[in-house]
Amino acid sequence: MCGTIGCNIIFSSLPSLDTFRAHASIVYLKTVLGHLYFITHILVFLPFYYGNRAATLMMLSRFREALEDSQQAVRLDDCFMKGHLREGKCHLSLGNAMAASRCFQKVLELEPSNREAQQENKTAETLLEFERMADFGFEKRDFRKVVFCMDRALAVASACHRFKILKAECLALLGRYPEAQSVASDILRMDSTNADALYVRGLCLYYEDCIDKAVQFFVQALRMAPDHEKARLACRNAKALKAKKEEGNQAFKNNNYEAAYQLYTEALMIDPNNIKTNAKLYCNRATAGAKLKKLQQAIEDCSSAIKLDDTYIKAYLRRAQCYMDTEQYEEAVRDYEKVYQTEKTSDHKHLLKNAQLELKKSKRKDYYKVLGVGKNATEDEIKKAYRKRALMHHPDRHSAATPEVQKEEEKKFKEVGEAFTVLSDPKKKIRYDNGHDLDDDGGFEGRGMYSGPGNFFFQFG
Repeated sequence: MCGTIGCNIIFSSLPSLDTFRAHASIVYLKTVLGHLYFITHILVFLPFYYGNRAATLMMLSRFREALEDSQQAVRLDDCFMKGHLREGKCHLSLGNAMAASRCFQKVLELEPSNREAQQENKTAETLLEFERMADFGFEKRDFRKVVFCMDRALAVASACHRFKILKAECLALLGRYPEAQSVASDILRMDSTNADALYVRGLCLYYEDCIDKAVQFFVQALRMAPDHEKARLACRNAKALKAKKEEGNQAFKNNNYEAAYQLYTEALMIDPNNIKTNAKLYCNRATAGAKLKKLQQAIEDCSSAIKLDDTYIKAYLRRAQCYMDTEQYEEAVRDYEKVYQTEKTSDHKHLLKNAQLELKKSKRKDYYKVLGVGKNATEDEIKKAYRKRALMHHPDRHSAATPEVQKEEEKKFKEVGEAFTVLSDPKKKIRYDNGHDLDDDGGFEGRGMYSGPGNFFFQFG
């Protein structure tokens, strides 16, 4: 009974259902309003949060992430000037000058006197101009100009991979391979799948005549970007160049010098930019040309090789030998001196001394030439040649000529006698052939020679 009465007392003290509903509605309304206030507060300040995080990311050089935050900030508040400025600066750092300019223009619409926006807009215009100059320079194959422009552009757009790749490619085309590889490697450390950087690494190896390794990088670049036209062309050239060069080498080994010469010529037409490989091809063609007795063309090919690579010792040696074969001894001495200064070996020293000796000999009278015989002429051949030349220039044959002609023929007659005196004497001939001075013998000019018209054939026993 008491329990029933207690329960009634408890329930009678509770509020009515209508009162409870009214109270619940008030609590709910306060909760919703609280959430609404909190959300509104967040929405008001959210652009600033994104903007501040963007500023922090920019300080860490994480410009792509900073760009996303900046863009989110201005999407939330299109009048947020700092957001537009930061977005523009991110675009600049990433090399997108046109997008940057649009951001700065937006700031100037909001505040025409904003000096920071004015200055940054000028920077964007300058960056665009460097891009235009670089594109024009690349088209004209003025790679030094492109590198200059990209250096200036990267001073503004430090995070632009596109500018770095263009610079690296031009450095490779200029033969500055270590610098080009350094730039490409830096990019690959951040992004190992960057097809452009893989292409540049392959290009450096290709131009350094490491063709097999180069092809591997080109293939890898094409896996990352199947439509990479430069990588495809370079890969095709590399394979063609290697094949043609190997064909030429095989033809040369088989003593088919004409075929080797033609194959090296075809290989040289594949890629004019491949300096090191082309230097070797020119030198190889010069070697084949020398075998074919095309000595002047061989000299020109060696000069072309040296022009491409002035450290190419083999080309200097080949050209020097061609100079020796064509009796251009001064030029030969210059080349051998260059070689010996670079590589002081006993073989190179011997080649230099031999060229210097031939040069010294060439500055004297060439008695073999005076008699019209070769340097390997026998004693009988020398005697026959002497008789013939002496008879040709004997003064009695020119007694009716003018005094000038008589004087000239007498001079030649004495030279013939002088030549025979040396070349018919074994000791003097050896000294002459070895380039030694003959003055040590007390002179010989005129000894036993013509002393008058009636004294002509006394030399012939």
